[in-house]
Amino acid sequence: MNESSIDLTWLRGSSVLVTGARVSGLAVVRPLLDLGAVVTVTDSDRGALDGASSIGAAVVLQDDLLGDPAALAAFSLVVTSPGFRPDSPVLAAAAEQRIPVWGDVELSWHVDRAELYGPRTRWLVVTGTNGKTTTTSMLASILEAAAIESVACGNIGLPIADALRRTPHPSVLAVELSSFQLFWAPSVHPAAGVVLNIAEDHLDWHGGMDGYVHAKARALSGDVAVVGLDDARAASLAAGSPADDVVGFRLGEPASGELGVRSGVLVDNAFGENVELLAAEDVEPSGPSGILDALAAAALARSIGVQADTVRTGLQSYRVGPHRAAVVRDLGGVTFIDDSKATNPHAARSSILAHERVVWIAGGLLKGAVIDDLVVEIADRLVAAVVLGRDGMQIAQALARHAPDVPVVRLPSGDDAGVTHGAEDADAVMRAVVAHAAGRAAPGDTVLLAPAAASLDMFVDYGHRGRSFAESVLQLGLADIGSPRS
Repeated sequence: MNESSIDLTWLRGSSVLVTGARVSGLAVVRPLLDLGAVVTVTDSDRGALDGASSIGAAVVLQDDLLGDPAALAAFSLVVTSPGFRPDSPVLAAAAEQRIPVWGDVELSWHVDRAELYGPRTRWLVVTGTNGKTTTTSMLASILEAAAIESVACGNIGLPIADALRRTPHPSVLAVELSSFQLFWAPSVHPAAGVVLNIAEDHLDWHGGMDGYVHAKARALSGDVAVVGLDDARAASLAAGSPADDVVGFRLGEPASGELGVRSGVLVDNAFGENVELLAAEDVEPSGPSGILDALAAAALARSIGVQADTVRTGLQSYRVGPHRAAVVRDLGGVTFIDDSKATNPHAARSSILAHERVVWIAGGLLKGAVIDDLVVEIADRLVAAVVLGRDGMQIAQALARHAPDVPVVRLPSGDDAGVTHGAEDADAVMRAVVAHAAGRAAPGDTVLLAPAAASLDMFVDYGHRGRSFAESVLQLGLADIGSPRS
């Protein structure tokens, strides 16, 4: 895809407002200053603004800014952190005054195309409801095996703006992008992009499924579009993609233009003719989701010419990160698994279906997602369920409707269910949750933390939730197995 040169000289001397003073917001301050912009950072948290002041930006509390309409009119551009919704007060006010709003990813794209820090990089973009981080990490492992100067960035943790400033300058970026980031990045046209799957998630933010799908589809606007064919919504995006080349991947036999699995071997029939990559049994994490993620990572790497043997080496050297179906311990014949990263029903589905008998720990913030379809599908796998968090009652009610024989415990119980007052309270709830789950388990069962919901109602993040689970599990003794509490 041919790209015209990018001119950002208009930013020199211009006043730019950055919304959000945390990781994403702070990361764009330095490029803006390097472009000669006059940068102001706003946030509702006075303490968070200290970091912006320390790197040379002016700061203003959001309430103070909104209280003076003339102050906002002074800005030529607003750069927003991805969590800000279009209808948030500061962005709605900017739109009313016709001030352009870019996301941090959008700015990073323009900075890269303008070659502010070095030659343009090739972006390999990964999005989807589930599997983004695993796929991006697999891709990074392949690129490392290929000795390509590269870095994993975006939603995976490292802001893209920081990745572009690295020395040596990367030639390829493995970019994980959320639907929020894609919404605010309409100009991004990657060398290749993949939509792994699409299920209900963040519907409250996007105003419904159509908005969510539209945001995800932006990953397919570059040279090569890769879609998960086993997911109907993702597969449907292939027809509307403007990409020069559209490639699919599936768990079954790959047709021409696809990657898939034949006789237990991952095969590329898109960037080569029936090129074998590696045995499915060598993929970590094991199971269908891991294989699909590996196929997606392989497709992106192959799209820029990485050889099959290098893809094999990269995938074989990849190891699963924390809180992604990680085994915490085996105790008394019961396996305890931390899949705190399963923050929506679609992710929880894959996790639960990998086991025959499950004591399910679920709950948190459903973010507008419906849980009933998941419960119907997994009901025959459930030994018991322990639900927690703000939307735990919704999960308990779905279990009562569709799996009435499954014992359900809700914690905390009573009027304060789903409400905690800090990390210590949340950890105390998790200890009780794990104790109840262990008491319902028998040898051969799996106690699985696969919450199907976000963590922020109780925990700092999904990592805190996973650590709290693991620490609680490690405190159990053999006497706790199969001893249900009243």
